[in-house]
Amino acid sequence: MIQRATGLGEEVYQAIFARLMALRVPPGARITVDGLAREFNVSQTPVREALSRLESEGLVIKTHLVGYSAAPQISHRRFTELYELRLLLEPDAAAKAAATMTDTVLQELTEAAGMMSRAGGADERARYAQFAREDAAFHDKVLTVAGNEMIRETLAHQHTHFHIFRLMFHSRVTEEALGEHAAILDAFARRDPDEAARAMRAHIERSRDRLLPAFN
Repeated sequence: MIQRATGLGEEVYQAIFARLMALRVPPGARITVDGLAREFNVSQTPVREALSRLESEGLVIKTHLVGYSAAPQISHRRFTELYELRLLLEPDAAAKAAATMTDTVLQELTEAAGMMSRAGGADERARYAQFAREDAAFHDKVLTVAGNEMIRETLAHQHTHFHIFRLMFHSRVTEEALGEHAAILDAFARRDPDEAARAMRAHIERSRDRLLPAFN
């Protein structure tokens, strides 16, 4: 049950987001406003607001006269195309970010890299959902530092990270990605563009390889 508080709308959003990322609401499944409102013991307003926000992030679809449903899972072809796009754009962006790195930006990237997802005591599904958002924020921050807003907007529009994380709920996805983020941060700390590009490429390739079994 959602606890009433000033941030009620945010709590409802986070609760639904976590369910979508951990596949507790499967891709394509119907989502009823009334059902969620009863379950969370809230009015329909924060539920509708949360679903509208999730729709803008590509995780929920609203169909006229039908209602809401979880977005369908991406196809194998779409998955392959997304990773090809990332491999074309993100290693170069990492190199550019390393070349202009400052201590302040490095601290911001470290905070965005998701290391807090390793903290114990939290529900594993909640940590998984948390890291999905942190992973998206980390990569978006790298693209911001690289300075090409068109590339950043292109990748953000694909909602790449949220769709990728919905492919498979597994702690390995989080733990291995955290180690790869650390390698990218090490390259940034050394202001080494070539190593940053290599570390980013390795991270994206390993992410792809981790998730390919979802299509078997």
